[in-house]
Amino acid sequence: MFKPKALLLCSIAVLAPGAQADPLPPDATYRPPPTQPFSEVKRMDEQQKAAVMQRQAALLGERYDLADRPLPGVMMSGGRKPVQGGARVKLAAGMSWDRLASLGPEEIRERDLLPQGFRPLPHVKQATGGQVFPQRQIDVIASLEQRDLRRFDVDMDLPDHLTPEFPPPIFLTTHPELGDVSRGQALTLRNFYEIMNGIITPVQMEGLRLLLTPFPQEEFNQTEDRKVAAPSMGVACLDCHTNFHTNAAFHLTPDVRPQSARFRLDTNSLRGLFNQQIHGSKRSLRSVEDFTEFEQRTAYFNGDHVSATRKGVHLPDRPNQVAMMAQMQNIIDFPPAPKLDVTGRLIPEKASAQELAGERIFNGKGRCAECHAAPDFLDNRMHDLKLERFYKVGKTVNDQVALPDGPIKTFTLRGIKDSPPYLHDGRLPTLADTVEFFNLVLGLKLSQEEKDALHAYLLTL
Repeated sequence: MFKPKALLLCSIAVLAPGAQADPLPPDATYRPPPTQPFSEVKRMDEQQKAAVMQRQAALLGERYDLADRPLPGVMMSGGRKPVQGGARVKLAAGMSWDRLASLGPEEIRERDLLPQGFRPLPHVKQATGGQVFPQRQIDVIASLEQRDLRRFDVDMDLPDHLTPEFPPPIFLTTHPELGDVSRGQALTLRNFYEIMNGIITPVQMEGLRLLLTPFPQEEFNQTEDRKVAAPSMGVACLDCHTNFHTNAAFHLTPDVRPQSARFRLDTNSLRGLFNQQIHGSKRSLRSVEDFTEFEQRTAYFNGDHVSATRKGVHLPDRPNQVAMMAQMQNIIDFPPAPKLDVTGRLIPEKASAQELAGERIFNGKGRCAECHAAPDFLDNRMHDLKLERFYKVGKTVNDQVALPDGPIKTFTLRGIKDSPPYLHDGRLPTLADTVEFFNLVLGLKLSQEEKDALHAYLLTL
């Protein structure tokens, strides 16, 4: 006998830490319709919210050092936010990074020594999922558009200092001489024309308007299973990709079922999209146009076209609207990297000895350039790191079943200091964590001096 669809209902009870989630029914490919009145679901969600957030805070506290420790003098590209330093993933008692890296995958798996922060990171409310926005984005949209992105069941779980600067700068391939064209503001429907008029073409302006126009989304719409108090117009593409970058908003991948197996999906930057040939961490969509069109039925509606039809799916016109949206996305440039030459190599006269050493490690012993080749620092391929070599799959943590990640697309490293947290699900808070992760997973055996040099080099990109 199958158990009730408890994991998929909005009114799911909060499980105790370590509890095993009920197995999902065989028809869990589709999200079931609500079974209780909206007022009752809202009441229960609000009642459970404190416990939900406390459980996630406990998980993050066990996995990470969340302190605010910026690197001295290292700022993100807009100059408004420092870059956080140091590895924040916690090790098992008595373990060091060098000792861990000296062990093989089998021993690490059998002794359960893989740091919890290297394992899949659950959604703050895995059983429900859905988009979760940082408070700064919520405040801007509420102030300028009177549209509410605040969910009544969950809040953002990461501290602000471990997320990208807000609002991020905007750099255009068509006007590199202008530098940041954002005027220090987050683009919205209320201000985009004034900010961008005279800088972009009419076609690009129309594409930008569409990218800023809210459309119904799974948790933000008019139906009774929404997660906002009032009926909502929905969300816009740039609600997550603020100024064509990222604000660390997250949801669950639309490409995996059942619910407990879905992985958290961190918002990636749209900078440098003009040279990228793979879009979507799992789907391997091969054009910006495909991605723009398909997002309306994937990220917006959890990949469920049935739900999309019920809530009001937006089907943009391919030769006109989609093409204009793509044109706008394709002129978003990377931030300036003054220490790099036109081929993406460090200029010796501008770089420190440590940064130059880091570049040699990046292209050699570190094996980074095998997937992240200059000048765009990506290979337009998908790779499977097979992290499951290091841990036993199947364990349920905060309602997420830890399963192999499988192939994930290569993300660009240009401007990488602007994009915390890292990996596709945001499981790594800092670049130092990322260096430690790949040192272990790829068996690089880097010394601390080599790791520090590699980290210094990544900051120049």
